[in-house]
Amino acid sequence: MVGIIDFGSQYTQLIARRIRELKIYCEILPCTTKYEELKEKNIKVVVLSGGPSHVYDEDLRFDERILNGEFYVLGICYGMQIIAKLKGGEVLHGKIREYGKTLFYPDLKEKIFSGLKKGTIVWMSHWDYVSKIPSGFKIIGKSENNEISAIRDKNGKIYGVQFHPEVIHTKEGKKIFKNFLSKICGLKPDWNSEIMIERIENEIKEKVGNGKVICALSGGVDSSLLSIILNKVCGKNSLSIFVNNGLLRKNEPEEIINFFKEKVNFKYVDASELFLKRLKNIEDPEEKRKIIGNTFIEIFEKEGEKFEAEYLAQGTLYPDVIESTSPFKGPSVRIKTHHNVGGLPEKMKFKLVEPFKFLFKDEIRKIAKKLDLPDFIIKRHPFPGPGLAVRIIGSVNKERLEILKEADIIVEEEIKKAELYDKIWQAFAVLLPIKSVGIMGDKRTYENVIALRIVRSLDGMTADWVKVPYKILEKISNRIVNEVNGVNRVVYDITSKPPATIEWE
Repeated sequence: MVGIIDFGSQYTQLIARRIRELKIYCEILPCTTKYEELKEKNIKVVVLSGGPSHVYDEDLRFDERILNGEFYVLGICYGMQIIAKLKGGEVLHGKIREYGKTLFYPDLKEKIFSGLKKGTIVWMSHWDYVSKIPSGFKIIGKSENNEISAIRDKNGKIYGVQFHPEVIHTKEGKKIFKNFLSKICGLKPDWNSEIMIERIENEIKEKVGNGKVICALSGGVDSSLLSIILNKVCGKNSLSIFVNNGLLRKNEPEEIINFFKEKVNFKYVDASELFLKRLKNIEDPEEKRKIIGNTFIEIFEKEGEKFEAEYLAQGTLYPDVIESTSPFKGPSVRIKTHHNVGGLPEKMKFKLVEPFKFLFKDEIRKIAKKLDLPDFIIKRHPFPGPGLAVRIIGSVNKERLEILKEADIIVEEEIKKAELYDKIWQAFAVLLPIKSVGIMGDKRTYENVIALRIVRSLDGMTADWVKVPYKILEKISNRIVNEVNGVNRVVYDITSKPPATIEWE
């Protein structure tokens, strides 16, 4: 197993993604993790993440015994600076600043850079830099601006790179990880769907035992897969509850009911009026998420009491956890609250079961395919837990919901007609809190604006907007304006993540 020490970088999760893509299991651990804890987990390889801190004026909270030569270590950006400082080198601030795509010149004699080009593009993001390497280390790579961009110790067990091999902008980043993990550390690729399923089932058995559990079923691939697995592991002791909060996409409740009512122990609850009542005049997105999360829990507690359930199972994923808070006790910054993580009330009657919380969406889809879930669930685009409430900017009511539902189904239909649906991560409509002047039927109109959001991504942690052909955008725009009452303008969001998020709220 690989242990990733989290120093608060927003890229830490991408390190885990790249390692998992190489079919090697890894876990993210807090920066306060002790040497003994790594030994207990039988960790042989440690990756030190980047981070927002400075090694020369911060309490590192890092156990430097981890660098005693017993573990294979790869330090990334801030991680490399920690290695340099703790081993007797020097780290300075400000003289050399590198940000964005940078030309890097690796020492091709080094195993970690085997098969790379003489000059390769990497992604830099640092103002501090290693000005002097420690005794017993050598420089194994430089950039066009910096003579010390990669280092290793004389024993070939401790490595550091100033750039970020985990981001897609580093052209040969995956190859660097593969070289380090296989050629240097000797790890073998044995992380696969069968192992994932075994771990998930074992966690459920250990936590739930002979108890009763209810599953929060939304119809997305995460909760759908969890529902199927719970039904397999717990049988009649599990109950999948689908709560219609009135914030779902058009026709979605009917699709979910029709599929699951014959597959698992299933119950449908229509709470749309309750959710809309509680969201009335609420505009702040975080408050929306809290209200939705609390209302879901109230309903689940009521239904769970009838079922005599002690546990609540959710399809929470890695990105949900990371964006809500840092579960690793590291210094990473919260981006937003996910209703099924940070939006939960402090006191609940249930014990939570979240066997997917360290898995990514692509891993869930692989498991779902292995278990023969249908394509309309596996390939369904991600949908936020709070539903259309966070795609309606501002207050939510029936009229605004109806406008967005009608616009959103048009986006989905046209993206599918163009055979783009399975090639992108998400495509959806957003209802903006503004109106604009237009002309329809020779008359002045003053109506709503719809924004289109269409992005590509691997995991939802980063995303690029899609250069959709103009003809497709034109068709979507024309249909929305002509078919959706109350809309006279359509705009296209051309912002990547970061700096934006995929959702608008």
